[in-house]
Amino acid sequence: MRKITIAIDGFSSTGKSTLAKQLAKQLEYVYVDTGAMYRAVAYFAMQHQYIGADFFYKKALIEALPKIQLEFKFNPDLGFAEMYLNGENVEKPIRTIEVSSFVSKVAEVSEVRSKLVEQQQEMGTNKAIVMDGRDIGTVVFPNAELKIFMTASAETRAQRRFDELQQKGDNVSYEEVLKNVEERDYLDTHREDSPLVIAEDAIEIDNSYLSKDEQFQAVLELVEDIVKTA
Repeated sequence: MRKITIAIDGFSSTGKSTLAKQLAKQLEYVYVDTGAMYRAVAYFAMQHQYIGADFFYKKALIEALPKIQLEFKFNPDLGFAEMYLNGENVEKPIRTIEVSSFVSKVAEVSEVRSKLVEQQQEMGTNKAIVMDGRDIGTVVFPNAELKIFMTASAETRAQRRFDELQQKGDNVSYEEVLKNVEERDYLDTHREDSPLVIAEDAIEIDNSYLSKDEQFQAVLELVEDIVKTA
């Protein structure tokens, strides 16, 4: 059966990773969460005091990039790969609201994007891959056979993210999460290097009122149509 590249882009908290994981499992494809890669770099910057509420030492982070080793390791108990930073499993700490508040600023740095895009393109050399992020269909895999762009209202996305953080036991307010979502939207769409835009040949899906299963089935049908026409 023909193997293809599936690129999933969209705003934060639209469920890109959930959809990508579902597709990868169903198709037996490799799944790559590029957002986790940027989160890991942001987490590294926080650990080394390169970024904070009122400072960002970009030059120091750029100089430290060769010291950042990122790797995905499959966890059979979870059914997907987890993010490792310099040999340490950082899947949980990179998902905090604090990391979320810095990740878009880190992702603006051209040197960071260049390093990660190179790694991402290498991962997709043999196709049979599902990758989600902000610039997958426009920069990483502009020739992907299927490009999806996911969106939903900021309020809907904030509520989803708030519920997720509450389930994890994080002490955070809905207003704080909504502010974070709106700030990330602005930064993602206004950065000079690879801003978040819809690829011309991408299929836009507003999942504000779609269940996870409805969304999955709709995209799976798109995949099957493309594979059949090979």
